[in-house]
Amino acid sequence: MTGHLIQSIAPDALAQLSAGRSTVLVSGTNGKSTTTAMIAAALGGAVATNTTGANMSGGVIEAYSRSSARVAAMEVDELYVPAIGSATKPEIFVALNLSRDQMDRMHEVGAVARRWSGYLDGSEVHVIANATDPNIVAAVGTRSATWVDPGWVWRQDSVVCPRCTAVLTWEAATWSCTCGLRQPVADYTVDGDVVHLPAGASVRLDLSLPGAVNRGNAAFAIAVAERMGVGVDDAVRRISTIDEVEGRYGSIQVGERSARTLLAKNPAGWASLLPMLGDDDVLIVSINADEVDGLDTSWLWDVPFEELAGRTVGAHGVHRADVAYRLEVAGARPVVDADVHQLARRMKEGPLVIAATYGSFEALRGRR
Repeated sequence: MTGHLIQSIAPDALAQLSAGRSTVLVSGTNGKSTTTAMIAAALGGAVATNTTGANMSGGVIEAYSRSSARVAAMEVDELYVPAIGSATKPEIFVALNLSRDQMDRMHEVGAVARRWSGYLDGSEVHVIANATDPNIVAAVGTRSATWVDPGWVWRQDSVVCPRCTAVLTWEAATWSCTCGLRQPVADYTVDGDVVHLPAGASVRLDLSLPGAVNRGNAAFAIAVAERMGVGVDDAVRRISTIDEVEGRYGSIQVGERSARTLLAKNPAGWASLLPMLGDDDVLIVSINADEVDGLDTSWLWDVPFEELAGRTVGAHGVHRADVAYRLEVAGARPVVDADVHQLARRMKEGPLVIAATYGSFEALRGRR
């Protein structure tokens, strides 16, 4: 990779390449690529960005090196936030969410939050953060921030307080703890297709990308755009033109059928994906065992596959047997095949959707 070569020659390449630019860093367990793409679009004009999702040091260096734009929007792997943030000195840091990821290769959620907290304590960056995620709120601490309520909540990684470990109290869609940590009042709130803005204004979204999760991603992008002096109407118009992000929500040919491709890599991601399915959609779940997918599939039992009860669902990928068993327990009817083309032929008629973890997603699109 070009970025690794540059870094081997110039260890301070990130600092050099980012100097003099207005940088927005985006991180979180889910939604980094889509939110970063929305931010780059919302800002308009030339924006340096790592569109391929290469979000560790090498990928970020390469993205800076390929563009002379004075504005940058970079997604960053959760574990690289302190190093990349310290080197690039961003104007804005977008903190989306923190949840369990690949269990055999990623740090525990609380440990990641503490790493972020350590970076933020020594930085002057302005934070735009998810008010509904206790781990994010704990990481931000007492510093001033712009808070976003993205309109959906993942509670499974927020049972106990990340500050004192007491059990959190959840009332409706808000949370609090006896130690005083509580959900901040949001500056931007998603309510269906409407984003409520500071000072009582609001704007309606008309996104090309589906689902509540993308309306939340759009709210973060709008908050960034306003912070950087871009009008809301212009930002929303630009965001609405995005209909695919590096193959996410795009289509591939399998068998004789066209299939829409969706990416989900952990329980929170799958929980946001499943509601996107229409009643007539025919689903194939593809789980691989590449390093980026993780070898431990126990997280499948935390995905609400019960929402698929009664439906016929394809199981594909290296872990297709694990997927099939989980689907059967959930009340779905699994159809198993190692060949995705044969599997597509065996599925009933209807709009075909393939939902996959990252390694499988890339393989299906011919990029691995």
